[in-house]
Amino acid sequence: MTALARPTHGRMLGGVCAALARRFGTSATTMRVIFLVSCLLPGPQFLLYLALWLLLPSEEKAARTAW
Repeated sequence: MTALARPTHGRMLGGVCAALARRFGTSATTMRVIFLVSCLLPGPQFLLYLALWLLLPSEEKAARTAW
């Protein structure tokens, strides 16, 4: 598993699904489909996406602040 950071390449909107796909070893397309299907269920999925977009560092920022 890799560190959780939004990639600079291969992201569509905010890079949250691409970051989660890298973290869990799946494709970004699979993670995006899972997210879209989960939006059909009741719950705060969209708010969680926005929170992760704000809280996850970008890959370039994570590389600069790494020890």
